[in-house]
Amino acid sequence: MTQARFFGFEKLDVYHLSVEMAADVYRVSGHFPQDERFGLTNQLRRAATSVTLNIAEGAGRDSRKDFAHFLTQARGSTYEVASGLQLAVRLGFVPQTDTQAVHEQAQTIAAMLSALARTLKAEA
Repeated sequence: MTQARFFGFEKLDVYHLSVEMAADVYRVSGHFPQDERFGLTNQLRRAATSVTLNIAEGAGRDSRKDFAHFLTQARGSTYEVASGLQLAVRLGFVPQTDTQAVHEQAQTIAAMLSALARTLKAEA
């Protein structure tokens, strides 16, 4: 199903990749132990969701400088996802093979967010 697009941030490839990553984090974290639902599961899901939300919020700000700031916040949340996944593997919640794709997505997204933030800062 194709969704209508109404806002400029929805044209950004990094936004679509971050939505995909968030959905993948939900799927992977669904295999965590039940007693982690208020711990690492919740934290990882919030971090992954924060990436998409910060991109959207930043795009709605009045200046390129503000947008760049929110992109750096999104990048920080991307790092948080990568770190949380490493912890989940270390704790034995999921095998590393189950987190590899999300980790690669996080690396790609972080690089894209950095590049876009640099561009916006240069134009500000």
